[in-house]
Amino acid sequence: MKKKIISSILVIMLITLAFAGCGTGSSDAPPASNASQPAGDSAAAEPAGEARFQSRTINFLSIWDDTDPTQDSYMILDISRQYGETVDNFEILHEFVGIENIDQRISILAASNDLPEIATYESGSRLKALIETGQILNVEETWKELGIYEYLDDGAASLLKNLVDNVGLYAAPLGLNMEGFWYHKELFAQAGITDTPKTWDEFMDVCQKLKDAGIAPIAQGGKDQWPVTRVLNAYAVRSIGNDAITDAMLGKASFTDPEYVAAAQMFADMAANEYFIVGMTTIDHGTSIAMLMNGQSAMLYNGSWVTGNLNSDENAAGPEGIGFFNVPTAGGASGPNDYSMNCGNILVFSADKYDEAVADWMKYVFPRIGDHAMNNNGTFKGYKINDMPEETSYYTQIVANALSGAENAFLWFEAKMDNETSALAQNNITLLYSGEMSPEAYMAMLQESAEKNRA
Repeated sequence: MKKKIISSILVIMLITLAFAGCGTGSSDAPPASNASQPAGDSAAAEPAGEARFQSRTINFLSIWDDTDPTQDSYMILDISRQYGETVDNFEILHEFVGIENIDQRISILAASNDLPEIATYESGSRLKALIETGQILNVEETWKELGIYEYLDDGAASLLKNLVDNVGLYAAPLGLNMEGFWYHKELFAQAGITDTPKTWDEFMDVCQKLKDAGIAPIAQGGKDQWPVTRVLNAYAVRSIGNDAITDAMLGKASFTDPEYVAAAQMFADMAANEYFIVGMTTIDHGTSIAMLMNGQSAMLYNGSWVTGNLNSDENAAGPEGIGFFNVPTAGGASGPNDYSMNCGNILVFSADKYDEAVADWMKYVFPRIGDHAMNNNGTFKGYKINDMPEETSYYTQIVANALSGAENAFLWFEAKMDNETSALAQNNITLLYSGEMSPEAYMAMLQESAEKNRA
C-alpha cells in the first residue's frame, strides 16, 4: 500500500539531524538544510556537457555488482550513461572488487599513486589516512568551485567531516542511513510475538521465543564480517554510551574495562544460545537480506540502505511484510531515539586525475543522485531531493519517520578504529562467535592494538 510522503518540512528535518553523538561529542547541530531546489539552479535545466572533449575515460572502482538496480554502482553508471549522451567520446569503466578486498586494492593503488578517478571506500580512520597522502580531492572546495556543493545535504557533510576529525570534506556520501533491526512480521506472529522489544531483556525474550518456535531469530552476513560486529556494537553502545568505542580508542576508557568485556560476553552468549542462524559465517550480506525477505530468519540487523531491496519485487514478504525497530535500550546509557547513523560506503576522487572532463562529469552526475535514488529505489543518499514523489513506499516511510525522530547518533564499531585495530575486530569476530576466542581475549586484543597505534 502506498503512503503519502512526509511533508517537505519533515524532509528538511530528516536530512539535517543533530550528529551530537558522532565522535567528537559536540552538542551543536548542523545548520538547517534547504531541501528544496537551490534558487536559480537546476540539475535538469542546466545540464553539463557544453564543452566537447576529444576523448575521456573515467575509471570507477566499487564494491557492488553493476547489474543490480538497487546497488549504488548501477545508479552512478546509469546517470553516467545519460551524461554520455551529452558529450562526445565519453566512457566510464567499472571495476568490481569484493568489500573484503577494497582496502587492499585502494592501498596498492595509492602506493603507486594510481587511484582511479572515482572509488568507493570506508569513512572514518581509513579515509583519514588516505587524506593524509594528499592523493584525494577536497570535495567541499571542488564542488563549491563547480557550483554543485549546495546539492549535498548539510547533515551528511557534517557527519563525514566529523568522521575524519574535521580535517575537511574529502568524500561524497552514498547514503544518509540509520541502522536497527528489520523483522519479518509473519514470523513474529507465528512465535506469538505481538510487540517489538524496547529493552535488551525484551529482545532476548523475543530471540528465545523465536528459537522455541523453530524459527531462526537473526541472520547476519558473517562472511562479510562487518554485519556481525554491528551487533556487538549495538549492545556496547546501549550499555555503555553513544561514545563507547570512540572513548576506548582515544584512551578515555579501555576495551578491557568490565563493561566492554560484558558487551563481548553478550554477543558470545547470543551465539551460544543459537540466536544467530546456522552457518552464519558462510552467509554474505546480500544472502542475509534475502533470508529475511524469504522468511528464513525473523530478524536482520542492517541499515536503511536495504529499502532498495525491500521495495523491489524480490521481497517475498510483500510491500508491508517487514517491520523495523531501533536497537533496544540497555540501562539508559543511550536513549531510545538515538540511532546508529552513517553515510554509507563513501566515494573518493583522485586529485591527480581530476581535470576539466571529470569536473564536467561531476556537474552532471551528482546533482541528480538524490532524485535518482528516491524515484528508483525509494532511498536517501545524502543529497538534496528536488523531485520528491507525492507517494512513497511503506519502507521508505519507515526510514523517513525514524530519521525525523532521531535525537542523537552513534557510530558503527570500526568507525574510529585505525586500520590494524579495525582488521583485528572484523577478522576475529567469527572466533568470538564460535567460542574459539573468549570475550576477555577479544577485547584485550583490541586494547593492545589501540594502545600501540595511539602511541
